[in-house]
Amino acid sequence: MTEDFRKHLELIQGVINRLAGNSFSVKTWAVGLIAVLGGLAAKDADARLACALLFPALCFWWLDAYYLRQERLFRKLYEKAIEGDAKAPLYSLNPSPFESAVGGIGKTAFSPTVRWLHLPILLFVIGLIVYSFSGLSGHSTPSSASPSSVDKTLGK
Repeated sequence: MTEDFRKHLELIQGVINRLAGNSFSVKTWAVGLIAVLGGLAAKDADARLACALLFPALCFWWLDAYYLRQERLFRKLYEKAIEGDAKAPLYSLNPSPFESAVGGIGKTAFSPTVRWLHLPILLFVIGLIVYSFSGLSGHSTPSSASPSSVDKTLGK
């Protein structure tokens, strides 16, 4: 094994490690942000905030799938570099020749490692939206409060 070959493998492995770290960060942010904002939306039965949570939930799902797909592409590049495949020339960090072997982002988004984290998050957000619109929370909107009920609440 030459020093150049070893350095090439180290470069690919470094990219794989960064992509795996990014994927982990996306998962951490997704759970944390949706939990905190979902809690606030449930506390106040805020339907607008609950609906707004759909956007970050879907974005985090897509971003996680993107990073995992990129990681898979670089793993395939690593494998082919070890085999001495002509598709992985020395010092090449171009994983595009392996795109057909890995599949698209949609396929990756529904792989078990991504689906079983982001699908429950999405179901939580949908449940929160239903809860906010159903009126089960017992919160009344400010426009429906009469002046006498406000006075009673304030102790007057």
